[in-house]
Amino acid sequence: MNITVFCSAADLDARYTVPAREFAGMIGKGGHTMVWGGSESGLMKVMADGVQANGGRLVGVSVEFLRDKARVDADEMVIARDLAERKAELLARGDAIVVMVGGTGTLDEATEILELKKHGLHEKPVVLLNTAGFYDGLRQQFQRMEAEGFLPRPLAELVFFAEDGAGALAWLESATS
Repeated sequence: MNITVFCSAADLDARYTVPAREFAGMIGKGGHTMVWGGSESGLMKVMADGVQANGGRLVGVSVEFLRDKARVDADEMVIARDLAERKAELLARGDAIVVMVGGTGTLDEATEILELKKHGLHEKPVVLLNTAGFYDGLRQQFQRMEAEGFLPRPLAELVFFAEDGAGALAWLESATS
């Protein structure tokens, strides 16, 4: 399975890097390919190192203005013109989507992916990996949106909240089989 992973390029503390490393190992050992932002920094690097060290493939999709931060030993690296093209390429190349902890860029990617799914423009399974409760507030907001009629589809059809990488991968494997 090609798993598109959205995550931070920031250097983060162990409460985020340790679970990310474990999840990356599961992706690699499972024989999966990680499709990701291609960066050689922060959580993106942790994930790429872990996937590669455990036998998985890496397909990076960087962007022209970050070309110098792209991982040189990825199995494949695409350089998009801009962020919009990058997001489209990341979605197109994945069979499933995992959103990990991140900042505004990751949140932008997550909301665009969910908006496209809401309108039926893709039906790929989407997981928000809620490491250390990072997305508790977002889950609460989505539940409110659903309860107050802002979502035309049930929240459970749009996204699955996983508390750990094992739960995320198990759900993805069942959703894509």
